[in-house]
Order: sequence, then structure tokens, then C-alpha cells
Amino acid sequence: MRFACIVAFHYGALNHQALIMRILLVNPPNCGRSIPEERYGITSIKQIFRGEPLGLEVLAGNLADHDVRILDMKADPTSLQEALSSFAPDLIGLTAMTCEAQTVLKLATEASQSLPATIVVGGVHASADPQFFNREPVDWIVVGLGKQSFRELVSALDRGDATPCVPGVTKTQPGAPLMLTPRAFGPGDLAEEKAPRYDLVESYRPHYTLKTLGLQLGFVTSAAGCPYDCSFCSVSTLTNERYLTAGIASVIRDIQQLEAPVIRLVDANTFGNPRHAMQLAEAIQEAGIEKQFLVDVRSDTVVRHPDLLKCWKDIGLRAVVIGFEEIEDTALGLMNKENNASTNLKAIDVLHRMELSIVGDFIISPDYTELQFVELGDFVREQQIDLPMHTILTPLPGTQLYKQMQKQITVHDLDYYTLTNAVVPTGLDEEAFYQHYAALLSEGHQSAKV
Repeated sequence: MRFACIVAFHYGALNHQALIMRILLVNPPNCGRSIPEERYGITSIKQIFRGEPLGLEVLAGNLADHDVRILDMKADPTSLQEALSSFAPDLIGLTAMTCEAQTVLKLATEASQSLPATIVVGGVHASADPQFFNREPVDWIVVGLGKQSFRELVSALDRGDATPCVPGVTKTQPGAPLMLTPRAFGPGDLAEEKAPRYDLVESYRPHYTLKTLGLQLGFVTSAAGCPYDCSFCSVSTLTNERYLTAGIASVIRDIQQLEAPVIRLVDANTFGNPRHAMQLAEAIQEAGIEKQFLVDVRSDTVVRHPDLLKCWKDIGLRAVVIGFEEIEDTALGLMNKENNASTNLKAIDVLHRMELSIVGDFIISPDYTELQFVELGDFVREQQIDLPMHTILTPLPGTQLYKQMQKQITVHDLDYYTLTNAVVPTGLDEEAFYQHYAALLSEGHQSAKV
């Protein structure tokens, strides 16, 4: 899945005349669980990369008139109580993916027991399944892209408005349905006037390294949402299926702030608007920026716009992340991928000729046979995919896939929704399934080069 973030907040008893609030934004610790490790002792499936919490950095930048700090518990997992006691925040924010949702509830409970506060939750999981957080100790839920709606909520609470009506934000009502005013997401929700507060994670920056490749990465966003609606993906829930591109000047500003030699554009689809992508490449060149770039792009975009890829190669594009997902058309059709295997092969050929590295995302269905594992491994080797990324097809709440597979789900504990566990029965014997999966991952790691 692609990189996205919202927050969970805890708002305390404040002097409503104060103009400055102490706000602590918290990135939860790595907390996913592993079926292959717990049941079969297979530990090689763990894949941990600590990237900077860009969503929180952006939120902090949009709160310039408040005292904001970021606590990254992925880098420092035991630091919550110390931060609560030393900073004494008025408002606490937590961001969560689906596999972190239960941990966020625990952290929110811990925070509420330490401070007299009110709690609000948002994030990828809150956007896909807000009802999950409609319980104590949560008081507010932010749904969808939360950059601007969070700012509006903070401003309302700071004014002393106990029941503000902010589109995209809902008050919790444990035991009753949520009452949410939908938000019509637009360019203003990118909140790009203010730069992300990259400085707030400076002490953690040595942790933000892709160790398998020895790369230190800096994160920048140039777009939000995706114009496609793949059945397994929850990205469209963040913007109600809209695709929003950031202003060229703001993207250049953010790139120039970072000292990291490699910039990861953490968009679900960086080249979703080819014209915008070309303008951005030209602006990077005009600004004299000398960095390398890693972007997400669809294979059909590569085939249709090789000139765009060439332009990006000239200004430092090092590698592309492509969601190939599957290697045959029937499986791609079931995912509503709106693409085909032939186009994937053509894109691989274009990228090889340009000498661009390929990070290939592949999704393994729980009903895979031994032959399908073998065929996928052969495909990766024959097509010389530089860094294959294998995940297990997971029906995430809020997706079309979840609706289709809901009755088949046997694992309901969200801690296992890491995309490396089968939460529906496997076609093969379960241990054999994970052994084949671990072998694919191991081979990919050994041959990785980007």
C-alpha cells in the first residue's frame, strides 16, 4: 500500500483566551503482529522501514501559531510518558494505519489517564472505518485528508467552541451512529501555504534510512489521492476519489528544505497528472536541484509517456515504484486494476532501456498454488525487477475488497493487517504458504538493487 496519515487527538482543559496551545503529534510504534512468526517460527517476513512521519510534519506546519512537537515512537517506542510529563501538552495527536488502530486506542487511553484531556482520532483507518474509533476515550474523529480540517478543529476548540461543526470531523457518540458532515475535498485541503515542519524530527533523522539499500530518504508530497479505484486500496477514501496536485512552488520549497540525497515523493500516483509531473520536472531543473528521486507511477503511464520518464531521468530520477500487483490479466481484472499484463511488460522494457531501477509491488492472493509462487518468482527474475516488494492480498476495511471478502475473513484482530498475513484461509497448507512467501521475500532481499 502507499504512504498516508491522519491523527488522533487529545484536547485538555484549556484557557480559551490563550492564543498558543501545546500540541503533541505522535507517530505510534511498530506494532503489527506476524502469524508466520508466532505459529511457525518464520521470522524473515518482517519488513520494517522507519520513514519520517510526513503527515504529522505537514500538520505541524499548518499550526504555526501553536507550540507543536512531534514524537516518533517508531524511532523511540518507550517515550510517551516522558513526553507527556515534560511537555504537558494541551492537545495530543496520534496517526494510525489499520494495523496500528488498536495500539492507537491503547495510547489514547494511556494519555487520557495522564492528562485531563479530550481525544480526537483520525488517520487512514479512521477514514476507512470511522466507526471503529467511536468509543472511549475518543471524542473526535477526523475523516479523510486531515491537513486543513484538523487546523479548523484546533482553531474552533481554541476559541472555546465545544461542539464545532467542521466538515470531515465528527464528534464521537459511543453506542450511537456517528454524525459526519462530509467534506468536499479540494486544493485548499492540501494546506500547502506553510512548509512541513521537518525540523521537528531532526533528532530522529538518522533512523530514516532504507537499510537494505543504504539510502537516507527525505519525504515530500506532490499529490494526494488517486484517479483510480483498485479494489484492494484505501487511498481513495482520503479524498473521496479526487486527485489533487500540489502547487509546483510548494513542492520545490519542500525539496529544498531537505538535506537527504534521495527524495521519496510519497504520492499514491506521482504522475497521475502527466502535465503537472512534467512541469514539476522542469521546475526542479530550473531550480538547480541536484538530488535523486523515487516516485510512484503506473505502468500504463510509463508506456504512454516515455518522454516524461526521460525528462525525470535527466533531473535525477533513480527508481520508480510500480504496482504490477499480478502477472496475469484475470487476477488484475478482479482487482479492478484497469491495466493488463502486456502493458506491464512494455513498461518494464521502457524502464530497462532508460536504465531506471524498478521497485515492483506484487500482491499474493491467499489462494495461491505452489505453481503460482514459482511463476511469480520466475517472472521477477526474468524481468529483472530490481527490488520486488511482495505483500499478501488483505481486505482492508473501507475497500471494495473488504465488502467482497468480508464473509471469508477468519482473522479479525487488526494487529495482523500488516499486508504480510493471510486473514482469510489459504489454499495451500498455511505453513507451506508462508514458507513459499518467505522464500520469495528472501530472494528479493538478496538480489535487491536500486
